[in-house]
Amino acid sequence: MSGLPVRTRDAEGTRTVARALAGVLRAGDLLVLDGPLGAGKTTFTQGLGAGLGVRGPIASPTFVIERVHPNLGEGPDLVHVDAYRLGGEGEIDDLDLEADLDLAVTVVEWGRDRVEHLAESVLLVVLDRPDRVEDPEDPGEPRTLHLIPSGPRWDEAAIDHLETALAAVTGPDGAVTGPAPTREEPPAEESR
Repeated sequence: MSGLPVRTRDAEGTRTVARALAGVLRAGDLLVLDGPLGAGKTTFTQGLGAGLGVRGPIASPTFVIERVHPNLGEGPDLVHVDAYRLGGEGEIDDLDLEADLDLAVTVVEWGRDRVEHLAESVLLVVLDRPDRVEDPEDPGEPRTLHLIPSGPRWDEAAIDHLETALAAVTGPDGAVTGPAPTREEPPAEESR
């Protein structure tokens, strides 16, 4: 699989990757999350929300289909969509995601091959988990995340920025080494 691969050791590692990615994202970005049940799509979105500084908690929107998490600072809101129960393109279009697309970072779980028509550029995040693990009792089940940018938003400079953000949280072996910082707001000016 092409793209930028990142290995994580546990759920916190998946959140760490997403927090690092949040520093690269801007309003109008569309992320499509793909992977089997239990791969960590909602866990990834929780880390992204923490990195963006949005109001939580972030839970799977499986039954409500879409949740909007307003930003608590100056950054973009987070629109979290679960397309698992939706049919074709028509049902996706009925959500009217385009209305919020330019103002927010939009994350669509189960959206691969269903929502790419909504934006000129997409960041596909494929979450893979091993079929077998050494210790099934170990909660630290590893994942490999493949970040696959496409479209004009993800030009060479943007991909370099993405690679730098990921390098900040990965070790020499390519695995996540620790928590990523959240997006910092600029200090408020003192009134005079």
